[in-house]
Amino acid sequence: MNLYIRYFDDETLVHSVEEGLAFLSSLEDVEVNDSIATELEKFMSSSAMYPKHIKVHARSFFIAIKTTAKTMEEFKAKGASQGKEEKTAQKEALAQYSSYQPGWYAAKIVFKRVILLPETQKSHYVDTTFICKVKADCVQECYDKVVSHLRDRQDIDPRSQYPSIKSQNFEFDYLGE
Repeated sequence: MNLYIRYFDDETLVHSVEEGLAFLSSLEDVEVNDSIATELEKFMSSSAMYPKHIKVHARSFFIAIKTTAKTMEEFKAKGASQGKEEKTAQKEALAQYSSYQPGWYAAKIVFKRVILLPETQKSHYVDTTFICKVKADCVQECYDKVVSHLRDRQDIDPRSQYPSIKSQNFEFDYLGE
């Protein structure tokens, strides 16, 4: 997998994270630090195929896109056809969520929980991890049961925010019947 990187008018196609970091280091406005390197490495090692925006300064980002193209010309020519391949992959992933596979699922969800600060009477969001086992007929039902359970709990503020089923903040494993 190769990596297309663009920062304003500067762009390149590289074959590794190290080459990408070298390109970014060569740019006048970009100071490559550990967080940029870590985010780029995480993106390359993840299965995500969508473009990634990584913050350089308070209001500037560079974009990184995974691609199978070997050259910049091939990347630009394949742009339209790659979008179709990605949409097909996304449809297959969505079908996985609703495919019938009854049994037990181990679910992990990281959601934004609203916590009231007693000293100021103001609220703020805190990332909260919830892990459980759920009996369901498919992944979608598992996700729905977990979110429904959390919404029904008295100790969780109704303003709390839950990730989508497609998010990195929802993970599941099928445990079997």
